Amino acid sequence: MQDVLNTLGNNATNLLENVKNSEELEEIRVKYLGKKGELTLVLKSLGSVAPEERKEIGMLANDIRKKLENIIESKKEELKIKEVEERMNSEKIDISMSKQNLNTYGHKHPLSIVIDDIKDIFIGMGYSIAEGPEIETTFFNFDALNAPFDHPSRDLQDTMYITDDIILRTQTSPVQVRTMLENKPPIKIICPGRVYRSDSVDATHSPMFHQIEGLVVDKNISMADLKGTLNMFAKKYFGDKTEIRFRPHHFPFTEPSCEVDVSCFVCGGKGCKTCKNEGWIEILGAGQVHPNVLVAGNIDPKEYQGFAFGFGVERIAMTKFGVSDLRYLYENDVRFLSQF
Repeated sequence: MQDVLNTLGNNATNLLENVKNSEELEEIRVKYLGKKGELTLVLKSLGSVAPEERKEIGMLANDIRKKLENIIESKKEELKIKEVEERMNSEKIDISMSKQNLNTYGHKHPLSIVIDDIKDIFIGMGYSIAEGPEIETTFFNFDALNAPFDHPSRDLQDTMYITDDIILRTQTSPVQVRTMLENKPPIKIICPGRVYRSDSVDATHSPMFHQIEGLVVDKNISMADLKGTLNMFAKKYFGDKTEIRFRPHHFPFTEPSCEVDVSCFVCGGKGCKTCKNEGWIEILGAGQVHPNVLVAGNIDPKEYQGFAFGFGVERIAMTKFGVSDLRYLYENDVRFLSQF
């Protein structure tokens, strides 16, 4: 039995001395010290050894086990250090590489350019940036915005429902309600962000797109304040000679409501392919905040009034950059994006 143990210990020691990686080390440990390992089986068979030899054999087996355990622990640390060094050598950056592949730099996406430019203009006019969740409740997205239960925008073909009461927001207007509930007037914010609707992808539609909406709430706010604000924005963004016009419209969350056009910044209103020979380009919807929306925002409509407006970022980007197909903005084709 002693010869068997000594041979077993020597064989295990030789294997451990030549081990190359952590996987081999673990295989050897299991082979000799695992539950069914060779040394473990010897220790379990001590009952069959003659009583006068049992003590001596047991001591020898335990000594061999401790020796192997110590070698394994030592090897484990040694291999760990070796593997870290090998990984560092394989992952190190060669700072002597030629910079010829580093001459191409990224730049802003056209949608980001439009969003940042619009944000800069309104921040310069004293507006703050407000944000909110893209997964919304029907209360904030519809009820608080004066859209009744039977309003067409709440249909399944227009809105992406998660549950009966949880949706992907169809507009950034819920941020306006959340802001009113959390802040007292005066309020002066814009709300940029992604919105979602059940649209099929084509040249002018996408199930995900971007909006920037604005809200002002204070005492004695009128449509004249709205027109002055949008007129200043149009001149700052499209050029000093840009004019705006209001056309009557209906939105459930504003009353009165309007569609807002700007004079074509390409032809100056004479008519061209950009404005479809109309001389005007529709850019947003706007109006006085409906009293019901103010009430939902815990604001007294007898004391405060407000106006709101909303841009479709993709529409402005397509008009400004002459993009004919909305899908170009999302395909991430470098040949297209490098133009901007």
